[in-house]
Amino acid sequence: MADAAFWDRIARKYAARPISNMDAYEYTLGRTKSYLRETDRVLELGCGSASTALLLAPGVGHITATDISPEMVQIGREKAQAEGVENIDNIVAGVGDPALGDNYDAVLALNLLHLTDNPKQAIDECYRMVAPGGLFISKTPCLEGLFGLLRLPGAVMHALGKWPKVQFISQRRLDEMMTAAGFEIIESGNDAGKSPPSRYIVARKPIH
Repeated sequence: MADAAFWDRIARKYAARPISNMDAYEYTLGRTKSYLRETDRVLELGCGSASTALLLAPGVGHITATDISPEMVQIGREKAQAEGVENIDNIVAGVGDPALGDNYDAVLALNLLHLTDNPKQAIDECYRMVAPGGLFISKTPCLEGLFGLLRLPGAVMHALGKWPKVQFISQRRLDEMMTAAGFEIIESGNDAGKSPPSRYIVARKPIH
């Protein structure tokens, strides 16, 4: 929750900013929708201003959209009210918050894991929150290779309050953390031609 103040400060500007790669966003949105059912109970972690959650809401039973930033959550509430979307709750919470409960049909973490303090622990928490047979759907920028040169300046910018904390995760390590948590990866892929690669993973929690 340490970066909440950073996201609060930029929330209104962030919410007004157009999506940089609409084709990639719509493709990810379409793939995600294809896995969700109209009866599903869904949790989105790190929802920002809830733009994606609001687009998914008509196709699911209920969606809980969470973010560590109270200002982002407030924007999401305003948008839900303006659009008349009633099957969504926008709440302030981070990954692993006990108030979120568990047994969700699907947990989403879209562009979030690289912003958590401990991605492995976050994935383990998501495994706990997913119902047996349920899905964990994530998309994560994998800042590897030359992007590793940003570690030091990124740390300095974070210390100055200009950047959120960023984790540098390789695609291979991300897949390993998913399987180590107990998930079975059923779909994975990267945005075509995007640098750094942004890895989309759909993983299922086995029914034991």
